[in-house]
Amino acid sequence: MGMTKDNVIGFVLAVSSSIFIGSSFIIKKMGLLKAAGNGKRAATGGHSYLTEPFWWAGMISMIVGEIANFAAYAFAPAILVTPLGALSIIFSSVLAQFILHEKLHMFGKLGCALCVVGSITIVLHAPHERDIHSVKEIWELATEPGFIFYAIICVAMICILIFRYAPTHGQKYIVVYIGICSLTGSLTVMCVKAVGMALKLTFEGNNQFKYYQTWLFTLAVVGCCLMQINYLNKALDIFNTNVVSPVYYVMFTTLTIVASIIMFKDWDHSSAQQIATELCGFVTILSGTFLLHKTKDMGNPPPEVSNISKSSDDPPEI
Repeated sequence: MGMTKDNVIGFVLAVSSSIFIGSSFIIKKMGLLKAAGNGKRAATGGHSYLTEPFWWAGMISMIVGEIANFAAYAFAPAILVTPLGALSIIFSSVLAQFILHEKLHMFGKLGCALCVVGSITIVLHAPHERDIHSVKEIWELATEPGFIFYAIICVAMICILIFRYAPTHGQKYIVVYIGICSLTGSLTVMCVKAVGMALKLTFEGNNQFKYYQTWLFTLAVVGCCLMQINYLNKALDIFNTNVVSPVYYVMFTTLTIVASIIMFKDWDHSSAQQIATELCGFVTILSGTFLLHKTKDMGNPPPEVSNISKSSDDPPEI
C-alpha cells in the first residue's frame, strides 16, 4: 500500500522526534550523573538535578521531540508513528557509547540495523489514517466498552505498581518504573492523538476547542506526561541508558499499538497480508531491541568482586 501525503508528513515528523528524544536521554543522564555528586539522587526522591543545565537542556530536547511526535500523530496512525521510536534507541545508543562511554557491542549494532529494517517495513505497509471530522468522534471511540475496559486495566496496574511495588522493588527491577511509564504512555498517546486532531481541524477552520472533550483530552495529556517524566527520571538515574531506552521502547510501543487497535480500529480495513507484514516489521524491531539489551555488557571488563551489598550501578533485574 502506497503512503499518503499525510503519512509522509507523519513519517518525517516522527523521525525528527526520534533524533531529539534520543539525544535527550543522553543529555539528561549527564545532568543526573552530575547532580548525584552534588545532592540526593532522583531515585531516592532528590531533586538536585533541577539545578543542572544539562538536565534542562535534555528536557528542552525532549520537549521539542515530543512536539514533533505530537504533530506526527495528527497526520499518521499510531501504528506508523509509534514504532519509529526505535530510531531514538539507535541515536541514544550511539551517543551513549561516545559520550557516556557505555559499550555498544557488535551485536548491539546489529540490533540497531534490525530496528531500521523493521521501521522501514512498517512505514511501507502502514494503514491509512481514519478520517476524523470532529473531536467528538474521537470521544465516542474513547468511550466505547472495549477501550474503557483497556483504560481501567491500565489504571489499575499503574496504581498497583506505584503503591505496591515501586517503594520496595523500584530500584532493583527496571520493569517497575518503565511499566508505569509505558502504561501511562499508551493512554497519553490516545489523548495526544485527540488533541492533535483537534488542533489540525481548528487550523483548517473548524474550531474544536468549543467542545469540552478537547479540554478533557488536554488535561489528561498534561497529567500523564508529568507522571511519565517523573518515573522516567527515576529509571534513568538507576539503570544503564542502553537498557532503559530499549525496554521502555518495547513496552511503550506494544501497549500503544494495542490501545490504538482497540480505540481507532487501525486494522479494520487492512488485509491479512498487510497486517502480517506490519507484525513482522514490529517483531523485527523487537528483535533489535532485544539484542541491544542482551549485549549491553559484552566486551566490558567483569565487575570487581566485593562483599559490599549491591549498589544502584549494578546491572538491573527485569
